[in-house]
Amino acid sequence: MKPILLQGHERSITQIKYNREGDLLFSVAKDPVANVWYSVNGGRLGTYNGHTGAVWCVDCDWDTKNVLTGSADNSCRLWDCETGKQLALLHTNSAVRTCGFDFSGNIIMFSTDKQMGYQCFMNFFDLRDPQQIEDNQPYLTIPCSEHKVTSAVWGPLGEFVIAGHENGEINQFSAKSGEVLKKAKEHSRHINDIQTSVDLTMFISASKDNTAKLFDSASLDHIKTFKTERPVNSAAISPSMDHVVMGGGQEAMEVTTTSTRIGTFEARFFHAAYEEEFGRVKGHFGPINCVAFHPDGKSYSSGGEDGYTRIHYFDPQYFDFELEA
Repeated sequence: MKPILLQGHERSITQIKYNREGDLLFSVAKDPVANVWYSVNGGRLGTYNGHTGAVWCVDCDWDTKNVLTGSADNSCRLWDCETGKQLALLHTNSAVRTCGFDFSGNIIMFSTDKQMGYQCFMNFFDLRDPQQIEDNQPYLTIPCSEHKVTSAVWGPLGEFVIAGHENGEINQFSAKSGEVLKKAKEHSRHINDIQTSVDLTMFISASKDNTAKLFDSASLDHIKTFKTERPVNSAAISPSMDHVVMGGGQEAMEVTTTSTRIGTFEARFFHAAYEEEFGRVKGHFGPINCVAFHPDGKSYSSGGEDGYTRIHYFDPQYFDFELEA
């Protein structure tokens, strides 16, 4: 399994994301540039230039027309995917931590950090109403004063947003009224990442408490737990197999004081039903910050603290593999 190495960032990767068809891979890092790559051969299609700080999050809409990025320069920007032109600029009071398009691509949500005296907000804009963008007035703002949102994704049908908080809580916020529909507190520490399954019926949360957990999107019922001995930075659900991949490693600041073997910078594969680890993939020189499965399930990518994104195509025997229960 020889990886394709994508070198397009000078700083550590913060998020990677495939579009729906999986022909494009978007990567953002703690430098101001958002990159888009061809996932088949790792060629760089182009960059989205305009941010002036670290870019925390990226998302692409259903038909790959627009790209959304959120940055520590206190802005959320909307781009034309094909030309790289900036379509909208939304200013905020603090860094934008998460962002996402709903299923229709008409409504965007993003959350801001709790910093510099400002509290954490979740903002919802309707892109069909240019007045909202012009006046920088979201149609819905949800204050999260107690614990800031660290990761958020849209639920099925665009009715609610599933948000993970720094204290390990997971909430469903209605995109119409802004109220909390359901709550779950299964994690004991900071939630680093939330990713949905391909049909949006389930999601997996990765946490600093060394576990990743699988939940039902609608009811927030806790289904499975995957345990490791290191903080989990990211986890993704395979679209074609009953597998999840997890990336982690210890905090970036502790990396220099431990040997690479103890650091466990491998991507780890677990069986989704049996909660058992069945494989590891080495490669990164540092913690893995983000993992993502290709929508066809035949490859996956990981972005690391070393600033590289790696695309791994699975060997044929991966697809014949059966875990013996």
